[in-house]
Amino acid sequence: MKFVTKLFPEITIKTRPVRKLMVKSLAQNMRNVLRRICPEVVVRNDWDSIIVRTPETTTEPVNQAVAAALECIPGIAQVSSVLQFELGDFDQILSDTESVWGQELAGKTFCVRVKRNGNHDFTSVELERYVGGGLNQRTEAAGVRLKDPDVVVKLEIKHDRLFVVQQQRPGLGGYPLGTQEEVMTLMSGGFDSTVAAHQMIRRGVKSHFLFFNLGGSAHENGVKEVSYYLWKKYGSSHRVLFVSVPFESVVEVILTRVPDRYMGVVLKRMMMRAAQSIATDLGIPAVVTGEALAQVSSQTLPNLSHIDEVTDLLVLRPLIVTGKPDIIDQARAIGTATYAEKMPEFCGVISRKPNAACKRADVQAAEADFDWAVLDEAIANATRESIETLTWNSQDDLSMGINTVSDTNQAVVIDVRHPTEADDAPLPITDATVMQIPFYSLNRKFAELDQDQQYLLYCDKGVMSKLHAMHLQDAGFTNVGVYSPDR
Repeated sequence: MKFVTKLFPEITIKTRPVRKLMVKSLAQNMRNVLRRICPEVVVRNDWDSIIVRTPETTTEPVNQAVAAALECIPGIAQVSSVLQFELGDFDQILSDTESVWGQELAGKTFCVRVKRNGNHDFTSVELERYVGGGLNQRTEAAGVRLKDPDVVVKLEIKHDRLFVVQQQRPGLGGYPLGTQEEVMTLMSGGFDSTVAAHQMIRRGVKSHFLFFNLGGSAHENGVKEVSYYLWKKYGSSHRVLFVSVPFESVVEVILTRVPDRYMGVVLKRMMMRAAQSIATDLGIPAVVTGEALAQVSSQTLPNLSHIDEVTDLLVLRPLIVTGKPDIIDQARAIGTATYAEKMPEFCGVISRKPNAACKRADVQAAEADFDWAVLDEAIANATRESIETLTWNSQDDLSMGINTVSDTNQAVVIDVRHPTEADDAPLPITDATVMQIPFYSLNRKFAELDQDQQYLLYCDKGVMSKLHAMHLQDAGFTNVGVYSPDR
């Protein structure tokens, strides 16, 4: 089968040297992706399009996989699947066209459009009239309509070959991946960060993934899963890295030493410092975040300026003026919403009575007692993996393997909420011992407890408790479950 891919319009208005470079890059990206699906695929550059051909023996499922992959490659505006025939007389052309479009025209108005290349003893208009009239007689079409028909039957004739356009589908658009500089995209796995990452990939930017782990292995597995999905579907023509930074200890210092009003901004500043260190080490000049103006308190103009001042890197925010409903709609369109819906929002956990308009001096004072060795250690312990060879259990679920009960049954209940939350709404349990160990201290302090005792973790929504129960199980502790009074 033949596929004709039209270039993103912004590519066509570039200067001739830039356009040639982009088309060459796009063609190579297409080869990198398609040869994993069909090793014998042929990709040929044209000035206005790029032609893709699969062998005549290629099965229909493989051809469909090729078409689906083309729709997700940055730089392609439109994908047309085309069936090829030997050019016969008008009756043969009509029969070949009917074999492709006959059933599709039932109940619909249509017109025929012909483009020719070569010397022929007929005009394009003559062939359009003949094939259009024949299809109108032979099929159950609602009739020929030259203006605004339901279906446009497109035929292309090149010398002695007939090409019948079978289907046209929109491509991803944007610029070919790799034609812009590299960036490091901060990934939380939620709606915002996944949509921001997709927009950068669509713009031709090779995007590595940077993840700050606040919730243990289950949290990391979820973010790895959605990062891999984005790369596999939209960016697999290039190899990128997934970098994971263990940030629980940083959060613990913030929660114990930073005033409540400044916790959110200080956390983002620590992330930005770590991002600069890692990106600089990799030679990457910019970072990308999914922040949108005024969506939360740390994303107001004053607070964003305080966050940016700790880095010399260019900070890109493609969603800066995008509303949350639109972001969610985009996540659904690109396929990341199903991942984001299951992803807890960890940054919000430490936001206690936040200040939406912090003053620089106050933020700097809030950081004065921070233990900078903890941040240095987190950066030093960051792991780097190729996105192609990630190691994670893709079947992980927040509740898989975790015993969740509503009866304490002589177990000790550990309240993992923030101390302020626990004080405001004490856990009403009279038949069991209740301990308060905030989630940010749990992994360190749990090993100091009596391991002959059974423990149940508790939080309001059950998310943090399940995540940390799984994290403790991964560390080898088998005496931990989750307490859910509403179960």
